[in-house]
Amino acid sequence: MANTSENTQNDSDARATSARAQQQPQEQSPSPMQVLRGACAQLAELTGMETESVSSFERTEDGWSLNVEVLELARVPDTMSLLASYEVELDANGELSGYRRVRRYERGRSDRS
Repeated sequence: MANTSENTQNDSDARATSARAQQQPQEQSPSPMQVLRGACAQLAELTGMETESVSSFERTEDGWSLNVEVLELARVPDTMSLLASYEVELDANGELSGYRRVRRYERGRSDRS
């Protein structure tokens, strides 16, 4: 008889746990815009440089990969300012896990075709 009582108690506990899990909101992954804003803010905080724009953005198996354009050196005229492209890696939650500069260029210069 004790075994039946234990099984009933275990079934009851399992149902209660399942009900609580369904009531609690599941943690949602950040939206793409949240990821972009967060990446720019984190990179600016780490480098001390102002982010200009995000030139590419994609979801990867491990999280996110972005190319972020950063103002490295402001000059007058503005077309002579130095910008850089940074490759930024983020985890699935949008937390920065690594970055590296991949290119440096003057604002007024375009890539050669």
